[in-house]
Amino acid sequence: MSKLFITAFLQVFFVSANTYFISKSNYALVFICGFAIGWLWTSNVKKISTSTTTERIVYATGAAMGGLSGLLMSKIITHYLN
Repeated sequence: MSKLFITAFLQVFFVSANTYFISKSNYALVFICGFAIGWLWTSNVKKISTSTTTERIVYATGAAMGGLSGLLMSKIITHYLN
């Protein structure tokens, strides 16, 4: 179950970071995040499509935490790049 949490966390982490980097027009980081999103998505679809309710809760919690962490980390990275 921890793998499910981690993959959801990472996917939404990169979506959040990518959204922030798009707003800052950072092309290199948008490309990197976009690639990571696509790579993780191909794995996540298979994992979650046949999941139990508990696994969906774990996945959703990982996604929520990834969103918050992605926003925080992208702000930190952007701060140090400027």
